[in-house]
Amino acid sequence: MNFLVYILKKLTYLTTVLVGIIIILFIIVQMIPGDPARAAAGQGASKERVSEIRKEFGLDLPVYIQIYRYFGRIINLDLGKSISTKKDVLDEIILYLPASMELVVSAMFINIFFGILIGIYSAVKPRQIIDKLSNIITILGMGLPIFWVGIISQLLFYKILDIFPYGGRLPAGINPPAHQTGSYIIDSLLTGDIGLLSISLHHLILPAFIMSLPELAVTVRIMRNSILNVLNKDYIVTAKAKGLNKNRILFVHALKNAIMIPISLFGMQTGWILGGTLLVESVFSWGGLGYLAYNAIYKRDFPIIMGVTLVISLCFVLANFSVDIIHKYVDKRIT
Repeated sequence: MNFLVYILKKLTYLTTVLVGIIIILFIIVQMIPGDPARAAAGQGASKERVSEIRKEFGLDLPVYIQIYRYFGRIINLDLGKSISTKKDVLDEIILYLPASMELVVSAMFINIFFGILIGIYSAVKPRQIIDKLSNIITILGMGLPIFWVGIISQLLFYKILDIFPYGGRLPAGINPPAHQTGSYIIDSLLTGDIGLLSISLHHLILPAFIMSLPELAVTVRIMRNSILNVLNKDYIVTAKAKGLNKNRILFVHALKNAIMIPISLFGMQTGWILGGTLLVESVFSWGGLGYLAYNAIYKRDFPIIMGVTLVISLCFVLANFSVDIIHKYVDKRIT
């Protein structure tokens, strides 16, 4: 019963946060310089044509009425129509979302799996090669802009070493798999095309790693410090004194408590990685939400900007909600 009450409390809180985000974003988007109606009509369009477009998309209404109407449409899963393409915003997002999710899920896998693994090893074996590697990851991930690291990685791994492709989801001239989910990885698996799966993964590795780098640096540092802190606790010292196996002490007793702090960050890290899609997708020519948002900003396409931002905010909220539930399930003391 307490667990159900906790879930309801979290849902209420997250819904309130999402509503607040939408209102703030709507106001910010309205403040972006430029006239979307003029951009959609073209520079040579008459004032009458610009007025028609402004009226068609409700841009002539007061902001509070536009917000009210927007909430009404959201309830019906209607995010409006793109000013530049006249297509449904939701359809546009559904088309581009799978590409971004490929990157985000892959980046989070790298962050969680390798972040925890490297953090544990560097704590247990300090000043060795893995610990030095973790320091390099920290410097690259936390000290350098992600788009700059992306460009340098292209020069190194494509131009010099010729290990990874320059960008894109597939090489030029290669047709994507039959569309089922929009994810080339999943669609290749569903169609049984192992060759195309291999090519898709080859194109995915470098941008996913670059996208994960800032969060990987954080996870490695926090996991390392958390393990070192737990290993100095009295119950661990007692376990060592009793002669328990070192691996049992580390992975059964220490890890259970040390991993709680990194877990609590995974929800926020998912949101931060999602927020970085625009930069990474621009550098690697990856046709996802970042690409869609970039074009929308350039064209002053407010409905697309709002739709993409809303989806990213929703993913951020849901990721944090999921982490909170897992945290509560693992640690019953949380209220």
